[in-house]
Amino acid sequence: MADQQLLTESALGWSIFTCVLLVILAFCWVYIRKFQSRQESEVVSTITAICALAIALITSALLPVDIFLVSFMKYPNGTYKEWAANNETRGQIEDTVLYGYYTLYSIILFCVFLWIPFVYFYYEERDDDNVNRCSQVKNALKYTVGFAIVCVVLLLIGAFVPLEPPPGQNSTQWEKVQYLFEELGSSHGLPALSFSISSLTLIGMLAVITYTAYGMSVLPLNLIKGTRSVQYERLENTEDIDDVELQIEKLKSKCKDGRPLSSRDRNNLQELEGKLQVLQRRGRHLEIAERNCCTKVGSALRPFKILLGIFFILVALLFTVALFISNLDKALHSAGISSGFIIFGTNLTNPLNELLLALQPVFPLDYILITVITMYFVVTSMAGIRNMGIWFFWIRLYKIRPKKTRPQALLFLCMILLLIVLHTSYMIYSLAPQYVMYGSQKYLVQSQMPSAGSTSGNATFATTRTCDADAPEDQCTVTRSYLFLHKFWFFSTIYYFGNWAFIGAFLIGLVVSCCRGKKSVIEGEVEADDSDLSDDEYVH
Repeated sequence: MADQQLLTESALGWSIFTCVLLVILAFCWVYIRKFQSRQESEVVSTITAICALAIALITSALLPVDIFLVSFMKYPNGTYKEWAANNETRGQIEDTVLYGYYTLYSIILFCVFLWIPFVYFYYEERDDDNVNRCSQVKNALKYTVGFAIVCVVLLLIGAFVPLEPPPGQNSTQWEKVQYLFEELGSSHGLPALSFSISSLTLIGMLAVITYTAYGMSVLPLNLIKGTRSVQYERLENTEDIDDVELQIEKLKSKCKDGRPLSSRDRNNLQELEGKLQVLQRRGRHLEIAERNCCTKVGSALRPFKILLGIFFILVALLFTVALFISNLDKALHSAGISSGFIIFGTNLTNPLNELLLALQPVFPLDYILITVITMYFVVTSMAGIRNMGIWFFWIRLYKIRPKKTRPQALLFLCMILLLIVLHTSYMIYSLAPQYVMYGSQKYLVQSQMPSAGSTSGNATFATTRTCDADAPEDQCTVTRSYLFLHKFWFFSTIYYFGNWAFIGAFLIGLVVSCCRGKKSVIEGEVEADDSDLSDDEYVH
């Protein structure tokens, strides 16, 4: 009976995960095809981008499954279910989740350090005039070797960084080497993978501060403000065209008698002709947008977009407040930098953590909320990258535009999202630390009090408490995600300061988004200063 219940509970958790997997794959295909350039699309880069984006989303979906499985081991009254009463059985469930993290994180390392760099450099080395496949592959492999070396170095550092006190000074060199290999074997390579993933998470933290923080402000405000009227934009564009044509005619009139234009006038004429081409293209796109049924449907859904924008901005503010309280709690009650600002439990009331704990009795609202929080970070990250483009410090490398994004830009997009998803787990832990550690688990506390009407003897009764750091080790199971996040204290210290930077970046992005006006209805379709190669005009 217990084995059958174990199978049922495990099947339920993984069935939900499978359904989410299918939805993720469908979403990735639609998303990549939406932004992919029609003229520069390549089969290999398309498949790579779809798979990398799917891996990013699947990894983000594993955290709710991790919390779900550890929570489902116990009844609401704090006792273990029959199938989870055995320590060995609980260990098997935990190992299943651990192997899931191993697999996905290993695939992320493979994508970030091998597959995506190889495909990227393969297309960077492409010569349209004289295509030499062997030369492309050779040059791509040459550049990819550098990424592979970095990956190997990170794995070796993580594998041999001792987490336990080393042997004494009197130990021989062989004993010290043996100790390092025993450390590696006893942890099954967990520190090596954890160190590599944590190193990538640092890069993901920078991407979160840059893109996610901005996306959390720009996405809701764009929904609330909406777009400009297409009729007004067409009228304004027509006036601009007439004005530019008039200026061109004035310049050309100077050379009607055969006199050549001055260099200054020639430069001005060239700039005006380029501006006129952009305005004419813009006019054609506006004409298409005015006839497009999607524009009309968008206008009809305007009230819904406003409500959705208000909801998103409230969620963003809730996250910011929860993150601020969590960081303040760590600053006041942790042991400081030397401990990685790690605290066990919560000392200050965290609204999001309390909300998740309050939703526990109503299954499965807490799991739905943690899933929504995870996907919210991914969606806002996509919105941030979509609005900002891909930058290297102050240099814009690529723009992400519907049906005009180059294969290399899509590969960059998916790599950034992979790195962002790695840091998202720590962000969610910062928002709701107690819930991410233990889920909805409870445990029983045995207490004694004098028996009523008895001269001797005490009555024993049990009270139910929510799992926290004070719970006995055998009564509460910690999620595997938490173990990955806190393997090395110095990474936790950097993440702590990164959270403060995230809060500051969000507030700055909120001010900037509020000051900006409405977007054009054809935002990003026609731009004069494209940093990437723009597609040729296509009108349908």
